[in-house]
Amino acid sequence: MTLTQESFSFVATLVRQKSAINLAPGKEYLVESRLTPIARSHGKTVEQYLAEQRARLSHTEAERIVEALTTNETSWFRDSQPFVALTDHILPELKQQRGLLATLKVWSAACSTGQEPYSIGMVLTDYFASQPGPRPVTEIIATDLSQEVLERAQKGRYSQLEVNRGLPATHLVRHFERSGTEWALNQAIRQMVRFQRHNLLDSPPAGGPYDVVFLRNVLIYFDVQVKREVLAKIRKVLKPGGFLILGAAETTVGVDDAWTRVQVGRSSIYQNTVGKK
Repeated sequence: MTLTQESFSFVATLVRQKSAINLAPGKEYLVESRLTPIARSHGKTVEQYLAEQRARLSHTEAERIVEALTTNETSWFRDSQPFVALTDHILPELKQQRGLLATLKVWSAACSTGQEPYSIGMVLTDYFASQPGPRPVTEIIATDLSQEVLERAQKGRYSQLEVNRGLPATHLVRHFERSGTEWALNQAIRQMVRFQRHNLLDSPPAGGPYDVVFLRNVLIYFDVQVKREVLAKIRKVLKPGGFLILGAAETTVGVDDAWTRVQVGRSSIYQNTVGKK
């Protein structure tokens, strides 16, 4: 059964209210594919399920719908350039700013099933192991709107198919152990990351101020006003001189000009120069 316009509008409105993500017309196929498993669990088609929810929406089902439509695919070391920027520019710059880098706090927003924050953890572990002097106390706060993906991320266990998506063999050998049919991330990396549920429309998560914030491939789903609000909130919890890393198709330019764009190789990162000495 084809999704009706009434059902699509209901889902699009709900998702926008709860997450500020815009589901533009033409995304009916996405709604149908993402909601099919939920509808089947109720013994219904997607259209029947949504008709029922339009009549009487429960809090639990509203969360399931929003989580299904806001959970994105992810992979290890996605796009690679942000991780190069982290080791080649950001960490040396932070050291230059502060001398001894005693602590390092990173926020990985919209972290999905954990590949991004764990990739950051592996990069930082390998980087500091190669540097002289004491290693800074490092904490990575990883957040997502979906409780389901956070619970998966906390386990630190991935299938062969999942580790095949971007994880270099050297990192697999160094940081993972075989566990039955899965690969288990070692405890040292897992202990660096603290997962918590968070909606980007709310106040930033506790744990800041942060030195680096990863917010990749999220702003593209927001309208300009929401982008400005989110960027302003991040800037308030980012240390002066700290860095924001966006997706390759995203920018602060023309949206929030309080950020300073820094070109690093083939990519751009954004520095919080407000209050920087």
